[in-house]
Amino acid sequence: MKGFTRRLPDAELEVMQAIWDCPPPVSRSDIEHILGKKHPLATTTILTLLSRLAEKGVIHTEKNGRSNLYTPLISRHDYLAAQSKSFLEKLCGGDIQLFATALCDSGLSKEDIEELRNLLEHGEL
Repeated sequence: MKGFTRRLPDAELEVMQAIWDCPPPVSRSDIEHILGKKHPLATTTILTLLSRLAEKGVIHTEKNGRSNLYTPLISRHDYLAAQSKSFLEKLCGGDIQLFATALCDSGLSKEDIEELRNLLEHGEL
């Protein structure tokens, strides 16, 4: 599902990040455990968010007895790539120099900037 370009709301994105952090398929309890470390959510809230993600076609739900297992239909990399492109187009009008300047002015350390430079120079991006 490489073509998914819509931005997920923050709460749904948190659930997706928990799903991406586990080998698929993922149980609700796995998701709850991961979220509990950062931002605990009620079980009913997690179930609602999982339903929304399934409706959007971002995850596949599979019955497993009385519970469900969840598999991502979009990778973290593909989602991040789509959102980065959207960000560049919407906020910077597609101007990569404006984006790079804003990124450097955002508080990146000299080490972070040097790492980006090295990645670009060595074709690793």
